[in-house]
Order: sequence, then C-alpha cells, then structure tokens
Amino acid sequence: MRTTGPAKAVATMALLASSFIIPPALAASPAPAPAAPAPAATADQNPVLASVNGQPIRLTDVRQAMASMPEQLRKLPDNIIVPILLNQLVDQRAIQVAATKSGLDKQPDVQQQMQTAAQNALQNAYLSAQVTPSLTDDAIKAYYDKNYANKPGAEEIHARHILVQTEEQANDIIKQLKAGADFGQLAAKLSKDPGSAKQNGGDLGWFKKGDMLPTFWDAASAMQPNSFSQTPVHTQYGWHVIQVLGKRTAPTPTLDAMRDQIRQKLIQEGVQKAVSNALAQVKVVRFGPDGKPLPETQPEH
Repeated sequence: MRTTGPAKAVATMALLASSFIIPPALAASPAPAPAAPAPAATADQNPVLASVNGQPIRLTDVRQAMASMPEQLRKLPDNIIVPILLNQLVDQRAIQVAATKSGLDKQPDVQQQMQTAAQNALQNAYLSAQVTPSLTDDAIKAYYDKNYANKPGAEEIHARHILVQTEEQANDIIKQLKAGADFGQLAAKLSKDPGSAKQNGGDLGWFKKGDMLPTFWDAASAMQPNSFSQTPVHTQYGWHVIQVLGKRTAPTPTLDAMRDQIRQKLIQEGVQKAVSNALAQVKVVRFGPDGKPLPETQPEH
C-alpha cells in the first residue's frame, strides 16, 4: 500500500573500486565545483599522479572525479579516496587506449554512441549553466515562504487494515466486524499483509496522501475516526477492510526538512524554462507518415 550511517571504509572502497565514475547529474545534491587549475599553477599545486601512454593524470583530474561522488564519500580521507579514484582514472584511460587500438572508434555504431554521448554532455552542460545559478539559498527560502511557511501541514490518517484476496472474503470480515468481532484479532488471523498484520493487528501507523495508493487514501480520508469501511476497498494488492483510528494535521514542515524537495522542484521549473527558451530560438517542423509537414502547433511543456 505504501508507495522506504555511514558505510564502513572497506565496503566503500570495494564499491568505488568496482564501478566507473558517473558524471554528476543536475538533480543530484549540489557538490563543490572542482577547482580548475590556475594558468600559473605550479607542479606542487597540480602534480601529475600517473600517466598512461604519456598522457598525464593530474590531481585536478582526481578532484573533478571526487566532485561527482555522493557527499558521504567525499568526506573520506584523501589517503583513502585519492588512490581509489586514481586507479579508476588509470583503468579508464587504459581501456580507451585499448579500444582505440582495436579500431572500435571507427565502427559506425560506436561512433554514433560517442556522438550521442557528446550531444548529451552538451545538453546537460547547457541546462546546468541555465539552472544552477538560480538554485540559491535565497531562492529556496523564497519558495518555502510562499508555499509552506505559516500554512498548515498535510492531513494525516492513522489506520489499520485487513488485506485479503477476494471481495467475498472482505465482505465476510465486514459482516464479522458488524457483529462485534475484534479488528486486530481478525487482522492477525486473516490479513495477507504480513508486515502490518504482525504490527498490532494491521496497524499502518500515521500516513499522508502520497504515502498510500490513491484508492486506499480516498477511502480512508472519507471515513470518520473509530469507524471501519462498510464496503471492501480494492487496490492492486487485493481487497482491504480499513479502520480509521484517528486524523490530524501535521505541523508545518521546517525549511531544513523541505530544502532538498524544494531544490528538486526549482530544478524542474528551471529545466522547463530553459527548454522553452531554447525552443523559442529555433524553428521546429514535424512531419507526418506521408512525409509532409504537419501544421504548426504549440508544444506543451
């Protein structure tokens, strides 16, 4: 029905060593931008840590790879994380050299993949350049003040349920409840939801809209506290008999609690705006199955 500490150093090292570096996505939590080497940087400031066929891998290359990692991994000591990332970069360079020697870069399908990767990188760089400057603390706070501050929190419901496979079984349970049967005992005995059935007789705890499937939420929200459903409620999991134990309004969420969610919302809005601006600068022609241009329509975004 519901729509769920720091890792040990050894596990972290194994994870990093077994995977290639994934470029940071715009939607990821903000990471410190990698420090670009200054034109006059000395060898000590940006030393060469390794070379592959004479191509240097410098400290700034490692720092750039580090910037794409999750925050908890970036906090690892340099003497742990730098050698791991350096090994990954060496492996990547070696694979690239081997792939080029084998002529893979000349194969049409590989060239197409490389071209697609380059186009995606350019697209992501453009969107990042357009959106990232607007993801400021002030913008996040302004969104919070407009949409959350001084407003009541979400409605929450405390309920329990009995889940069975057929409507006939659910109707029989409702008949037993009307005759005075104990809801919790029936849940422990008959419910097919082992998680909640073992937790105080089908108790689901407090939940809000979005935590449950829409059909389940709609049925529960229409009920009064201390009442049970008079007709079975059907979801993809089966047939439910619901008992609402209480309702409340959650406290207004704090800015810190909403910060990541607001940031994602601002990213979505920023990307939509950037796409609309880009479309406004080009001429788009769409063609039908017959190869003829279709009438111009305003795309929806």
